[in-house]
Amino acid sequence: MATLRKRSLLLSGHATSIALEPEFWAVLDRMAEARGSSLAALVVAIDRARGERPLASACRVAALAFVQENGADKP
Repeated sequence: MATLRKRSLLLSGHATSIALEPEFWAVLDRMAEARGSSLAALVVAIDRARGERPLASACRVAALAFVQENGADKP
């Protein structure tokens, strides 16, 4: 089982940390790069669109959607 990895970010001026599996962080990093943005900017966008879903769950769902749309074998 993968160990969760925590990253600290500023969201709307507030410090927060998110714990995700390294595999999800890797996809989110690719997602940010594909959008030409920073990881922090990507997480802010996910945060704004997440509704009532917990932020870590919203990040996982966004990563899954990105892989499904772009193929698991594409950088």
